[in-house]
Amino acid sequence: MSITIETGVEIPSEKKKNDYPYKLMKVGDSFFVPGAKISIICNSNYRMSKMLGWKFIARKEGEGIRVWRTN
Repeated sequence: MSITIETGVEIPSEKKKNDYPYKLMKVGDSFFVPGAKISIICNSNYRMSKMLGWKFIARKEGEGIRVWRTN
């Protein structure tokens, strides 16, 4: 196996920013994400909990996921 060193390859832009309205939520508020996977939403909840110091919970609802701010 041979690994080639390359020059001039640009660094990809950051991952897609979080499009969910976590920062706008008050305790008891919720939002619905149609067609989402629970694991992806829970990961997002975890990251935003660490960033904001708030807690969120996600549950399956019909064909999507609903997220509530709990504190």
